[in-house]
Amino acid sequence: MHRIDYSALDRPEILAFVFYPRNDFTGTPPGAHDYRISVDEDVSISCRLHVFEADSPSVLYFHGNGEVVSDYDDIAPMYAGTGLNLFVADYRGYGASQGRPTLSNTIADAGVVFEAFAGILQREGYCTDIFVMGRSLGSLSAVEVAYRHQDRVKGLIIESGFAAFSSLLSHLGIPPGVVGVDDPEAPNLAGVRAIEVPTLVIHGEHDQLIPVSEGEALFRGSAAADKKLLIITGADHNDIMWTGREEYFRAIREFTSA
Repeated sequence: MHRIDYSALDRPEILAFVFYPRNDFTGTPPGAHDYRISVDEDVSISCRLHVFEADSPSVLYFHGNGEVVSDYDDIAPMYAGTGLNLFVADYRGYGASQGRPTLSNTIADAGVVFEAFAGILQREGYCTDIFVMGRSLGSLSAVEVAYRHQDRVKGLIIESGFAAFSSLLSHLGIPPGVVGVDDPEAPNLAGVRAIEVPTLVIHGEHDQLIPVSEGEALFRGSAAADKKLLIITGADHNDIMWTGREEYFRAIREFTSA
């Protein structure tokens, strides 16, 4: 997958549809640790690590476009229940993070966050096994990390992800002709075609924001020999985790413990 010039998409009329920054940020809950990762001059990203056990593998998690790190304080125990530490990363302008999010800097920051997180695990004596996961918009960052660091991640999880910018923006009501990226498979479908690490795709059957056909396309296009598609019956985009909670976390547990 060649590197795409995302600057063509960093236009106000597109960014207004893609990003919904919130400045919400809560105090650090018990068993968690907060980090600020520098991604640019005078710009840092807020991240939170929820620790289950030091010798457990970790999920590096990139959340959806209207979410923030602290939204996962109540969800982290569910990951602990699968035997995983959870490291949730914000984007620029989200939570306690600085700056303004664009598609270009979101992609660039994903790699910086990965390197910083890998360093935290090593420096603080945690297990260095990392699974990378992206929900919705976060699938963009997760696929980027998995593609660039296949030799350093144990697996990729895509939840409610999109296959291509053209289809995503079309679903958001932006005509495909204004997208400005020539490759109809860019970025996620092009990415998974070159990613061979184990891959789990989870999608809601009745997702009205990013149709299930997008998840199915990612699954079919995945180059991974070890891959699985889980469609949560009756689930929409924002209730997928709760509608299919048992099978959702069972799939993650089985995937990360294989």
